Amino acid sequence: MSLTYAAAASAKRCSRVQLKDEVLQRSQTSFHQGEVVFLNILIIKLSAIGDVAQCQPFLEALRRTYPQARLTWLVEEAASDIVLDHSQIDRVLVSHRKSWIREIKKGRIRSTIKEIRLFLKDLRSEKYDLVIDLQGLFKSGIFAFLSGGRQKVGFDRSRELSYLFYNRRMEPYNIDQHALLRYLDVAALLGAEVDKNVKFCLPRNDDAAHRAEQMLAGSGKPKVVLNPVARWTTKLWPRESWKELIRRMSRELDIQVVLTGGPQDRAFNREIFQGSHGALDVTGQTSLKVLMEIFRSADLVVCPDTGPMHLAAGVGVPVVALFGPTAPWRTGPFGPGHLVLRRELECSPCFRKSCPDPKCMTELSVDEVYEAVRTRLEL
Repeated sequence: MSLTYAAAASAKRCSRVQLKDEVLQRSQTSFHQGEVVFLNILIIKLSAIGDVAQCQPFLEALRRTYPQARLTWLVEEAASDIVLDHSQIDRVLVSHRKSWIREIKKGRIRSTIKEIRLFLKDLRSEKYDLVIDLQGLFKSGIFAFLSGGRQKVGFDRSRELSYLFYNRRMEPYNIDQHALLRYLDVAALLGAEVDKNVKFCLPRNDDAAHRAEQMLAGSGKPKVVLNPVARWTTKLWPRESWKELIRRMSRELDIQVVLTGGPQDRAFNREIFQGSHGALDVTGQTSLKVLMEIFRSADLVVCPDTGPMHLAAGVGVPVVALFGPTAPWRTGPFGPGHLVLRRELECSPCFRKSCPDPKCMTELSVDEVYEAVRTRLEL
């Protein structure tokens, strides 16, 4: 069985969804009282790629409400490309937490501690009126506390006791609410006016667009981008299924197939790429900004539940998303024009990162995915 997000993608290549009245009414009780104006705001959303991307409507709502405020964003390395050089953000602080841990394990303790101290000094160099923790984990709660901000806002009863670091706590969120809408609820609680017609539109980067154009030059055919790899093994569609899908699309459809992924995805993608005719493999050759522009130039993206899926939705390209252990109503591609394929099994969604028999993914047939591609391309 498949779940369909109806309507075609917006002509402006942005995802728009009209909110129901009850979604807006949840945010009537606001932390924003009277004529309080926040002039220096720290947003903490460290990871992951998809989660940071889905904060774009939240960021826009906050910026509209506080146009004069200085906005700082604290993010980890992996997702930093999404917010670096962003026109609506004044300063980006990048936490190298994973690198610090690796360096300490290698015995480089003294130099790493010095780097951490410099980072914390930079974090505390501003006097924040407001600190917003959108992550809700211990690591983000610690950063909220160490920032020295006057008001530290986050969800009550959030994971890993992070709420202990806040002095302003929001009601616990509905776990089955889509993540993007949850972030918008936070904006509304802070006094932002949330438009009933939600627009999810990640900004274009001209330099990245030029690089993407160079990489994809030479084909005027419709482009279908495949981003096959997810971090959880339970989210992976079988390699043989991807191979057969590429073979069928290359043989039966007049399209350009493009394969994308990070450096760590090269082995997986190399295997499914073998024997393909006319496909283009750019795995490991793109930054996140360039990847977004490759998606923006595409006619369709096919992928499992992974961060790049949200980048594709955010640039307005239709997505065929393969879901198994996770819930598309929580983390599916946001906006119109997308198609989610999943099996209605008793055990799904289980949210498990390992499984001896991941039927939710292995039972998705090549025929089903191929037909979804063909239908979406109107071929």
